[in-house]
Amino acid sequence: MAMGRRQRHRQQTMWLATAQLPRTAGHVFYDRVNKILVEHGFDDFVEKVCQQFYAETMGRPGVAPGIYFRMQLTGYFEGIDSERGMAWRCADSLSLREFIGVGLTGAVPDQSSVSRTRRLIDLETHGSVFSWMLGVLAENGLVDGKTVGVDASTLEANAAMRSIVRRDTGASYTEFLEDLAKGSGIGTPTRADLARLDRKRPKKGSNEDWVHPDDPDAAITKMKDGRTHLAHKVEHAVDMKTGAVLAVTVQAANHGDTTTLTETLIELGAQMETLASITENIREDRVTELVTDKGYHSNDTLTFLRAGEIRTYISEPDRGRRKWKDKSEQRDAVYANRRRIRGARGKELMRQRGLMLERPFAHCLETGGLRRVHLKGRLNILKRVLVHYAAFNLSLVLRQQIGKGTPRGLQGLVTLHFFALVLLIRDLEAAFRSHQALSLSVDYQKDRFPILSSRLENVTSTSGC
Repeated sequence: MAMGRRQRHRQQTMWLATAQLPRTAGHVFYDRVNKILVEHGFDDFVEKVCQQFYAETMGRPGVAPGIYFRMQLTGYFEGIDSERGMAWRCADSLSLREFIGVGLTGAVPDQSSVSRTRRLIDLETHGSVFSWMLGVLAENGLVDGKTVGVDASTLEANAAMRSIVRRDTGASYTEFLEDLAKGSGIGTPTRADLARLDRKRPKKGSNEDWVHPDDPDAAITKMKDGRTHLAHKVEHAVDMKTGAVLAVTVQAANHGDTTTLTETLIELGAQMETLASITENIREDRVTELVTDKGYHSNDTLTFLRAGEIRTYISEPDRGRRKWKDKSEQRDAVYANRRRIRGARGKELMRQRGLMLERPFAHCLETGGLRRVHLKGRLNILKRVLVHYAAFNLSLVLRQQIGKGTPRGLQGLVTLHFFALVLLIRDLEAAFRSHQALSLSVDYQKDRFPILSSRLENVTSTSGC
């Protein structure tokens, strides 16, 4: 028989409306971000530009544009590389719930809803959000636009090399390796044999011969760490004075810098024209200087930029002695660029180039979690990149106001101030104890040696105690 238990008194369940619960202090960083967005009418703006994608009365209510874009912004601030991670993080954090506008009891959109909304809203609308953020920077004096730097980096595609197929026959990469193994005398190759054969191949494959069936925009590229992978190329134009990203494009990774520069400059011109239409102190023809590395150096590029009245500061690779017969325009453009990079202005811009152009890559791709994309297709990736870089530009405004542009940075600053305060309190306490001990010692010596009291008084007065 089981032992019985005495029924003890239990407190009755108390029901309380969530609106009656006391609201604690929110997240300092996201409160400031929300303040900036609200002051400039961000939610009204995105609802206006996204109105065409939503029905008035028919169908189930979709994800609000303000919620969708705010969740995309958290991807940069939290360093999350996937939409599934954004949805999970926003659902788990009370401060992010407050930031996106669902509150304590609201439902946070899941990954499928976010993906469906991304496919619903077109690329032009995502670009308008980027332009809107540039307008906020211009109002805060963070857009100069006279001297612009251009640089590119690679994004690892969400596609595996083993999944590529031949463009002509449709044969998979594994079948291709098996044919090579049989041709080398291996009758029944194992997976280890195929891997060993693949490592020994000097050339992994050509983009003219191979394609990924699910992501045809991804190109076979050699990454910075030496691996061969499918990748995309992101290229941005940065204001050399303020560090703001003025334009960003996503292009094929196998295209050279001189080929992709034109599209980025066209996008830069469109963004400056948009800024000129909404801000009086910005002119659309304001870009006068261009700073890049030696990957962008070519005769045609320099001639084209000189014809556009843009002074170039492009590092020149060592190509030996060159012949300029019947190439007078190209010669003049190359020589003029060479004189500029050797001058004082050119040397200063060359020193700033690494810092100003690499910083957005470090923040957006590395700490921002965008080095490897979890989307397929150039269109979808560009949508994500535009909002990601918009968040980076927003962080410049935050650095101007509070000194930090990310929650982690602000946390580190608060921690630093806390420890500085602790050290200050400790030093003050030690000084007080030392002063107290010295005072007690002086009183004791006065009582024991009245003759030395005058000397002790002189010592204490000169010491400042």
